[in-house]
Amino acid sequence: MCHPSQTVLHQRACHSDEFRKNLFGKLMHRFLALASIFIIQFTGMFFAFADAADFVRDVRPILQQHCYSCHGPESQKSGLRLDIKSAAFKGGDGWGPSLVAGNANESPLFELVASDDTGSRMPPEGDRLSADKVRTLRQWIDEGAIWPDGVDLAKLDDPLDHWSFKPLIAPEVPETRESGWARNAIDHFVLAHLVDQGLTPAAEADALTWLRRVTLDLTGLPPTVQEVTEFLQQVGCGANRGDAAYSAIVDRLLQSPRYGERYAQHWLDVVRYADTHGFEVNTERPNAWPYRDYVIDAFNRDTPYDRFIEEQIVGDALGSDAATGFLVTASVLLPGQIGKDAPSIRSARQDSLDEIVNNISQSFLGLSVGCARCHDHKFDPISARDYYGMQAFVAGVEYADREMHSLESEAIKKEADSLRQRIIEIEQRLDEFEPLAQPSFASRERPKLDDQSTDLLPQRATVFPSRNVDRFEPVRAKQLRFTVLATNSLEPCIDELEVFDTAGNNIALSTVGTTFKTSGDNITPDRHEPRFIHDGEYGNSRSWMSNQLGEGWVELTFAEEREVCHVVWGRDRTGKFQDRLAIEYRIEIARDEAWSIVADSTDRRPWVAGTDPGPMFTLDRLDADEKQTAKRLQAEKKKLAAKIKTAERGQLAFSGSFRKPDDIHLLRRGDPEQPQEKVVPSVLSAIGDVTLSSDTAEQDRRKALAQWLVSPENPLTARVMVNRIWQWHFGTGFVDTPNDFGKNGTPPSHSELLDWLAVEFMQSGWSIKQMHRMVVLSSTYRQSTQYNANAADVDAEARLLWRYPSRRIEAEAIRDCMLAVSDRLNLRVDGPGFNLFNQRGGLSGFTPIESFTGDGLRRMVYSHKVRRERDAVFGAFDCPDAGQSAARRIESTTPVQALNLLNSQFTIEQAAAFAIRTQTEADNDVKSQIGQAYWVALNRQPSEDEVVDAESVVRKHGLETLCRALFNCNEFLFLP
Repeated sequence: MCHPSQTVLHQRACHSDEFRKNLFGKLMHRFLALASIFIIQFTGMFFAFADAADFVRDVRPILQQHCYSCHGPESQKSGLRLDIKSAAFKGGDGWGPSLVAGNANESPLFELVASDDTGSRMPPEGDRLSADKVRTLRQWIDEGAIWPDGVDLAKLDDPLDHWSFKPLIAPEVPETRESGWARNAIDHFVLAHLVDQGLTPAAEADALTWLRRVTLDLTGLPPTVQEVTEFLQQVGCGANRGDAAYSAIVDRLLQSPRYGERYAQHWLDVVRYADTHGFEVNTERPNAWPYRDYVIDAFNRDTPYDRFIEEQIVGDALGSDAATGFLVTASVLLPGQIGKDAPSIRSARQDSLDEIVNNISQSFLGLSVGCARCHDHKFDPISARDYYGMQAFVAGVEYADREMHSLESEAIKKEADSLRQRIIEIEQRLDEFEPLAQPSFASRERPKLDDQSTDLLPQRATVFPSRNVDRFEPVRAKQLRFTVLATNSLEPCIDELEVFDTAGNNIALSTVGTTFKTSGDNITPDRHEPRFIHDGEYGNSRSWMSNQLGEGWVELTFAEEREVCHVVWGRDRTGKFQDRLAIEYRIEIARDEAWSIVADSTDRRPWVAGTDPGPMFTLDRLDADEKQTAKRLQAEKKKLAAKIKTAERGQLAFSGSFRKPDDIHLLRRGDPEQPQEKVVPSVLSAIGDVTLSSDTAEQDRRKALAQWLVSPENPLTARVMVNRIWQWHFGTGFVDTPNDFGKNGTPPSHSELLDWLAVEFMQSGWSIKQMHRMVVLSSTYRQSTQYNANAADVDAEARLLWRYPSRRIEAEAIRDCMLAVSDRLNLRVDGPGFNLFNQRGGLSGFTPIESFTGDGLRRMVYSHKVRRERDAVFGAFDCPDAGQSAARRIESTTPVQALNLLNSQFTIEQAAAFAIRTQTEADNDVKSQIGQAYWVALNRQPSEDEVVDAESVVRKHGLETLCRALFNCNEFLFLP
């Protein structure tokens, strides 16, 4: 029998085993349950992951097959690229992001491929995407548009990794074994390139060839016979003397006024200068020419290029008002051509601002910033925000005339004061010839106009609004009263009442103590007040007006009794207003309150509305001596009045007006009706970080822009101008897209030389003439044009400069050279242009002028340039029409050119003049005349064969025919 305690222990043990069995079962049950749940969830997750759209596996093949042809690496229509993650999410032009992760219905990409509209569905041609592919795209976008990094098959180029945006650092001048050929750094760089390509320079051109080349190049005119003779003598005096002669020629040419005329034309091509507004109406810009003259003067003065830029952007702050004509050289719609509705006005304003931005960016930076007006630039690192930031700098510029202020104009205005005093003296002298007044107002009777006796007709002129004189026998007076009895309309108005004593002093002035009373006043403060009746100032804005319709009086009391002899008065001495004129009046004087009439209107010719009042002053009753004196005084007065008018008005220039800047907004797709956030003035983010606040004053905006453009840290400004200078000398720049230094432009043929010259340009004080000297005195420039077949196989266009690349001179130079050798060239400078057509602007019907005299024989740069119309003769020689910037003229060869140059009236007339000149300067011998014609036109003697051929022509057809032939030969038309 067990012990009780043992029994309990046994029972407990038995219960413990049961407990363990039950607990294990429960745990196993729980584990199995959890395991089942995990397996079920894991399986669901597995199948869910298996069904998710994968970009590489599912989406990219769709894009490759259907989208890459238009939106892939080769083409990005509408600015949309779908083979690069960042570009695809950014979207295309004006659409914003094309993918909205998590929402296919809001994603433009999905909307376009899923659209039922065949006009907008993508792809535009062929079958639409299958339903499965559309579902795949929807699923992928709705699931988050997961596009893993690093899976793209292409890589975007860094837009900032471009040679033109890199800092400007001068490279070292290379050394070459043949360095004895080099005269300066230009030659070392050119020679190094030639050696790398296994090429050698051409032989040096002879002295005469260089002289003709450099003279035509720097002045656009051929050298004279005397200049040729003197240069050849200098060159023949030894090697050292020869080098000095070359330098002296360049200095002389650069100091010639003809240089500025030549190189201004190059710049005017770039900025599309014209003397008409353009578009359909194409009306005249009569005051555009001061900008043209400014450019000519700037080149002649060798204005530093950085200053040249600043003056064209903000010349109104630098004493160069005409220079800002640069801002408004482009075509523009006039107010009458713009619709009156607000959208039309906003659109026209955007267009005008766009032209200014384009002018600045193309001319100074060599960039097509205007391409970012509707969307980010497709090739260059220029965003739409950059574009509108540039717009904000010029948002206060309007296309308009503005009075120019200069030391000369201010001096003229000061001179006008003395001229006015002289006119007063002349008028007082002429007043002495006025007939005495014969008052008869007591009876108020006038002589009948049909009376046959001329002695009874009124002898004095009718009243004029500007000035009237009433002369009478000298009489002592303390007071004078002017009473208006009738006017041509409304209340009478008098701007000044002058009373002269016998010594010629105006004693009516308030400044000498004269006081006044009136019958009543119609007062407009600071315009019509009684005190203005004798304040010494003329014009409606300083006048007295009566408060009575058609009548009123003014009474003057002098400081002391004086002997008076005539009165001068007018409604408006400036001649602007004709109303309120006193046409019936009387003038009385008093000593001791006893009034007597000294003059009235009864002896004047009556005033009749709408009729010619006749002359203000007549010489009919003067004797011969008086007539001669009066005529001389009248002529002097007229001349002085014209000078005063010019001085008061000032010279106007179409150089923009400036006002409070518009608010500039980023425009969606460039549409003024879809403004987005406001934009402040800011420069291109790729090459600067200048940003101004929105409250920056208008002029300060342009100052900041100009300072950024000429900053030494700006990598483009110097490069672009040096490239232009090189192109003007060699026909093609280092970069043959001179207005586009971006990715769409061509890379430079001599990148190191370009950068070296750009740094040298800045370090030389931005001197354009210094660049000219360096170029035209280089061995590179002095090469002959000799052809080398082996070199041409390597470099057909001579871009590496293994010879001097000859080219035809421009249209303007051809015309100027013809006039020069004909001895008919008019060298008058400045001022409005001469006419090439029968009208200076308008819709149509521009009939060319065929025969020119006087101003029409000036250099062609001084012609009145009609936009979109080319000169009848020389327009065929690729002369731009100023519609677009002509940074580089395309040189064509057409039959029309030959026909114009051979048969035009202009050519015939200049050939005749050339023949007369030749006959005058040469002997009567035909051979002598032929030799002289060759010397003048081509700067050389003719060969024996040429003399034989020419002699038969001259004897049969006359010397004029030979002269026409010389005008048409390549030697006359091309740089040698």
